[in-house]
Amino acid sequence: MADSAEKLPPDNVVDTETIAAYLVSVETKSLAPAHLKSHLGFWLRFVSNHVSGSFAAKLKKAGVSVAEWVALRELYDGELAPSVLAGRLNVTRGAVTKLADRLIRRKLIYRRADTIDGRGQILALSAEGRALIPKLAALADRNDAECFGFLGSKERAQLEKFLKMIVHHHGLKNIPLS
Repeated sequence: MADSAEKLPPDNVVDTETIAAYLVSVETKSLAPAHLKSHLGFWLRFVSNHVSGSFAAKLKKAGVSVAEWVALRELYDGELAPSVLAGRLNVTRGAVTKLADRLIRRKLIYRRADTIDGRGQILALSAEGRALIPKLAALADRNDAECFGFLGSKERAQLEKFLKMIVHHHGLKNIPLS
């Protein structure tokens, strides 16, 4: 209201133009877009960027990208055809081929012929790749502890529950690779 008093003529005579200008300014203020920080999406992205950026930096020090970590972790559970890995990661077969080639050059995985379908190929962890997974998993655990360790067990369970509810509600399936 202090703003409106400043817009009144000095003799406090209110004319229709002054009232119209005041109403437009009030209406404009109420129609202004909400501040970024008023959106939950802003806060989710803010936290997500910090958590994933911190983890990506830890992986980089270990010589692995996030996408490589995800692929290695998927292969830790068992050998996979490149097409199956592509489906799990929701990337193209070409992207998996490039990813696999990098990991093969570093001797973390190997490619072999499919014994059932000789035309197909199978990707599997090498001994070095298998030995690396627990070390990388420890980095993931440490990153989680650094980012969320201040939460009590009930708060952490609630946060996880709410995030899973969002994932379920929207039918989200894609594993984050970056």
